[in-house]
Amino acid sequence: MAIDKSACMKHILLFGAGRSSRYLIEYLMAYLTANPGKLIIGDLDTSHLRAEWEQQPAVTLVDMDINDNEHLRAWVSRADLVISLLPVSFHRRVAEFCLNLKKHFLSASYVSPEMQALHDAARQQGLLFLMEMGLDPGLDHMSAMAAITDIRAKGGNLLSFKSYTGGLVSPESDDNPWHYKIAWNPRNIVLAGQGVAKYLFQQQPKYVSYPQLFRHTELLEIAGAGWFEGYPNRDSLSYRQTYQVPDIPTILRGTLRRPGFCAAWQHLVQLGLTDDSYVINLPEKRTYRQWFVSFLPPAATPASLENRLAHYLNIPLSSPTWELLRYLDLWADESINLESVTPARILEQRLLQKLPLQPQDKDMVVMQHLFEYTLGAERRQLKSSLVVQGENAVRTAMAKTVGLPLAIGAKLILENKVTLTGVQIPTKPAIYLPILAELKTHGIQFGEEEGLLG
Repeated sequence: MAIDKSACMKHILLFGAGRSSRYLIEYLMAYLTANPGKLIIGDLDTSHLRAEWEQQPAVTLVDMDINDNEHLRAWVSRADLVISLLPVSFHRRVAEFCLNLKKHFLSASYVSPEMQALHDAARQQGLLFLMEMGLDPGLDHMSAMAAITDIRAKGGNLLSFKSYTGGLVSPESDDNPWHYKIAWNPRNIVLAGQGVAKYLFQQQPKYVSYPQLFRHTELLEIAGAGWFEGYPNRDSLSYRQTYQVPDIPTILRGTLRRPGFCAAWQHLVQLGLTDDSYVINLPEKRTYRQWFVSFLPPAATPASLENRLAHYLNIPLSSPTWELLRYLDLWADESINLESVTPARILEQRLLQKLPLQPQDKDMVVMQHLFEYTLGAERRQLKSSLVVQGENAVRTAMAKTVGLPLAIGAKLILENKVTLTGVQIPTKPAIYLPILAELKTHGIQFGEEEGLLG
């Protein structure tokens, strides 16, 4: 009797094929070509993928509406493993289908309370729902756990852990005063930091509200990349448990930008331009200038918009911060061409217009872990740093550092090399050790500097 080879093949279903998918698709396509299988790529519109991927035997492209239950069930049922690069709000929906159809699930996104609620059910089914498998979160967890384990193995006692990550522009493509270009989801950039940042400093909890966040920066230097400013990100307090350092006196996770960025961004926050909580109904042909002036208080005396703005923000027109604001030209006499949108959505569009990653541009991913610990009578510092350069606007460092950890994780699951079940993140050696080892072969490797502190 003939054997149906298709029944023996592994099938991976990928939802979402946006900016971060390039290296993920390439890796999985190569793997499923060498180990016969199928990569099914589902997106609302896959037309942008057809020229490159449609003729690949290991790839199937499917135009898919994630809200179509029948369609979703049919394709999830064919897969051995499902990966979601969809917006966070869709993960729970996809994961529930995976649970009902007994499929493993992976994502690069943070574990939401809704996803965590599936932990027991996934474990009972023997399924792994592996989250936070990108860059940040993801590679940050893996590299941090590897370093913490090494410090403890030699008898070190951790005193402080600070971890910073940034997606920026490569120096050779840096040609604007923001020293920044849009290499990943612009909406996430605009909404970054909203909420309260929490961290621990010398056993004292610190709380930074969003209106103050971009004033709360630390300057640091990274070998081979230069100087940066970092601001605290989300809830660092919870990572004492995540990283198994419950008694550490100082712990902080943050985001990196080039010096000057945060001061200018603080003014965008102050003006209310990052607000995503209400909708503005824009008349046809409404200009940026007409929109922008609505965020300024009425003028008591006649003055130019620029002088009114500088007075309101209390910054001189000759300051470096003003140069950054002027570069965005948020008060241009240009039509917005949007209708019912939030201020944050309008700012997002303007950033894409003024800070685009051009086809020939290269982005850069930077991560640094700073550890302080005692070893016997010595007080020591370990700097573990990662710098990855992109190749162009498609083969970006961001896509590489998000996509490859996710792809390698998928391979490990298909090969039954990970036996964990339930909702997990990559803080277990069975996950992070093989992934970090393979990432080195792709040029993703941390450099370390260690020395005594005075």
